Amino acid sequence: MSNKSVLKGAMMCLMASVAWGAMFPVAESAFSYVDPTYFSVLRYSIVSVLMLVLLGVKEGKKSLRLDGRGKALWFYGTMAFTVYSLLMFWGQNMLGTSGVILASVLEAQMPIISVMLFWMFNRRKPRPLTIWCMIAAFIGCLMIITKGDVSAFMLDGSGIFPVLLMFAGVVGWVLYTNGGQAFSDWSVLRYSALSCALGTATLIAAAAFMTAFGFSSAPSIEDVASIGYELGFMVLIAGVVALICWNSGIKLLTPINGILFINFVPVTTFIITALQGHRITFHDAAGTLLIIAALVANNIYQRWLAARPASGIPMEGQSAG
Repeated sequence: MSNKSVLKGAMMCLMASVAWGAMFPVAESAFSYVDPTYFSVLRYSIVSVLMLVLLGVKEGKKSLRLDGRGKALWFYGTMAFTVYSLLMFWGQNMLGTSGVILASVLEAQMPIISVMLFWMFNRRKPRPLTIWCMIAAFIGCLMIITKGDVSAFMLDGSGIFPVLLMFAGVVGWVLYTNGGQAFSDWSVLRYSALSCALGTATLIAAAAFMTAFGFSSAPSIEDVASIGYELGFMVLIAGVVALICWNSGIKLLTPINGILFINFVPVTTFIITALQGHRITFHDAAGTLLIIAALVANNIYQRWLAARPASGIPMEGQSAG
């Protein structure tokens, strides 16, 4: 991989992470006018149309075909643009300002969650250092969730449900990111556009269901007009640009290198919330630093393991020579 490709991939992953870090504070202000369900519907409906048009213009009408892979695209798209979007924003909205910080922190947990899922589904136990990094990241997350008072948090119980919703949402995005490897023969734009369109179809159906049973309500034209700036940012920057940049950056750098940039999500959120006047607690800062340290340590360890065969050092289970 050339230095130019590395720099390009790094810049793309960085841009996506910063955009997603700003996404949560921006969404919080929009929820005063439009509920999270319809905010997600508005956002991804526009993103889908823009990306499909871009795909058709850039790669031709043939690229809009599913080529017999519609079920997989629908599944991964639903995980990202329905499960992740709805559950993450529902949980954030329930918790208020603390939910903004927690959402960004949980997003940074994606590498650790990926390891957990791989352990569950492939029954391959991570190496001891990775497990310790997972424990450290969990402790950091617990510090942010409970603010240092675990007993009060558990007895109250009101914060547990939104945290579980947000965690499930992050799992959905992890599945989507890993699913992109099955479409390595497609362009990043094609996978992003078609999965987004199919996932948004599920999102619209879910919104219609929830509206019919009184769990959500459609916004008025005035409400939508009130969030014009927020919606514009979420569609263009945190939607189209971030999605394409992230998938392109991961493809250039490989997941083990690109995923490290997810650390910039909580850092960006912290800076924005602090500028908005929200108080960052000691537990927020310490917990986030612990998570970032755990992710960086595990990333360095994985790089070292990957380099062992090339350096002649035997992998676990191999013998030297």
